[in-house]
Amino acid sequence: MNTKREFQSYDDFKANFQLEVPDNFNFVYDFLDVAAHERGNEPALIHVDNHGVRRDYTFNWFKEQSSRLAHALKARGVKKGHKVMIILYRRIEFWVVSLALQRLGAIVVSAPSQLTPKDIAFRVDFGKIDALIVEDSITPRVEEAGRQCKLPELLIEVPDEHFSGTKGWLNYFEILQGQPSSFPRPDNPAENSGGRDPMLVFFSSGTSGMPKMVCHDARYPLGHYLTAAYWHDLNPGDIHFTLADTGWGKAVWGKFYGQWMAGAVVFVWDFRGKFEPAKLLQVLSEHKVTSFCAPPTVYRFLIREDLGRYDLSSLRHCTTAGELLNESVFLEWKKMTGKPIYEAFGQTETVCVLLTVKCMQPKPGSVGRPAPGWDVVLVDEHGNECPPGEEGEICVRLDPTRPENHPVGLLREYLYDPERTAEALTPSLYHTGDKAWMDEDGYYWFLGRVDDLIKSSGYRIGPFEVESALVSHAAVVEAAVTGVPDPVRGQAVKASVVLAEGFTPSDELTKALQDHVKKVTAPYKYPRIIEYVKELPKTISGKIRRVEIREKDAQGAAAKAD
Repeated sequence: MNTKREFQSYDDFKANFQLEVPDNFNFVYDFLDVAAHERGNEPALIHVDNHGVRRDYTFNWFKEQSSRLAHALKARGVKKGHKVMIILYRRIEFWVVSLALQRLGAIVVSAPSQLTPKDIAFRVDFGKIDALIVEDSITPRVEEAGRQCKLPELLIEVPDEHFSGTKGWLNYFEILQGQPSSFPRPDNPAENSGGRDPMLVFFSSGTSGMPKMVCHDARYPLGHYLTAAYWHDLNPGDIHFTLADTGWGKAVWGKFYGQWMAGAVVFVWDFRGKFEPAKLLQVLSEHKVTSFCAPPTVYRFLIREDLGRYDLSSLRHCTTAGELLNESVFLEWKKMTGKPIYEAFGQTETVCVLLTVKCMQPKPGSVGRPAPGWDVVLVDEHGNECPPGEEGEICVRLDPTRPENHPVGLLREYLYDPERTAEALTPSLYHTGDKAWMDEDGYYWFLGRVDDLIKSSGYRIGPFEVESALVSHAAVVEAAVTGVPDPVRGQAVKASVVLAEGFTPSDELTKALQDHVKKVTAPYKYPRIIEYVKELPKTISGKIRRVEIREKDAQGAAAKAD
């Protein structure tokens, strides 16, 4: 199995890091069961529930519980290739269910806890789901979804200890009773799963259109060894905390496979309700977290707190991804904690494609340089490679003669969507649909989705550049920048702004924000229109839906024209 080594520079890292990929790799049999045999009583995961109760779990515990559940599911007809959708918040059962399904070769379809009945119905129907395993608090939404779609026959509920259960649903804890604590790898090829077999499906967050079913093969966990060992800089015994719901790809980036393979302990806080920065800081302090990863928005809230009240002496490494990190947040966090924040870029469809690691000097606002094993190129709209300083779509070169050599961690396909698969995975390129430019040092600077770029008076403006400038002003908590039709410029830059407490909309404030943007970035990028809003439209994964703002503006313009 992979062993971490130190690299002296990025060039050393890129040239000499080699990922070991065993034949027919299956994370449960090739890592978990081995870890349970060699160091079974070592801590694997620390879980803090919504009431603050901490429980520590070992590799032995996960091996035994996942084996019991695999037997119980097999007895009820779950087999290789079946798609099982799980909606479990950050409960410990999420890890047990995922591992049990991997034992069976069934496909884990992970869904976030915020789904509405309509969302659930779409996923069950489009995904051809064979079974559902959900927390009891979500059961009523699934039942309502059943009026819009045909639910699978196998329905399993993970109840609260005081909940009696829902009619027609199996009780998760009852089906475990009496099951064997060992489930060795099957010899039968029809049951033995690994390698390029489908293992995991995530629905993309849908920032522009309906979600896609992103399907990964069984090698996917290996791709996150690099995520954990190098981007998160984990060593044996470290405690790593990624703040993410289990329904999204970011959860398995930071709460599962790579962290265990790097020898670290996964830390999970199953908080419910509204995110509270002060409580998060208390958790980091109390549980001696050593490595932390969160979206930039979270860091933006944390630096507004009095960090001196919390003991963060154990925290030695900080990372971020998902949205771009504003330079002002980077600098303030480093000033307050002494720790830089290391950025990375990837998607639900990938592992780390671009990253900043310890042997590199982080540049605030840059997502770093290509990860080993990923041949990244920027391509213009005509398919030509872009030189430094010129923006283009982030693409990954693929070998058309040997598709089996695709980078480990790249999606297998968009399930049931061959057209989208063919658009993204051409024989020679994987198209991310995201724009960036590269500087003379080889660092990449993210601009946004291709559809989000604004063309104004001959300039091409990335929304993040303007948003970053806006949120560096004390009055702004969040901002979303979009283009609106303009008869002279083609498009004008518009900012939808959420104000901080104590600030109110006014013409004076609008002028101050516009002047601030002109000072922070190129003056032509300043927002000619500023709309003050209480909140921004977001996907249930927390990403800004600029497409929704554009659609609303277009509807408003059409209504005025009538």
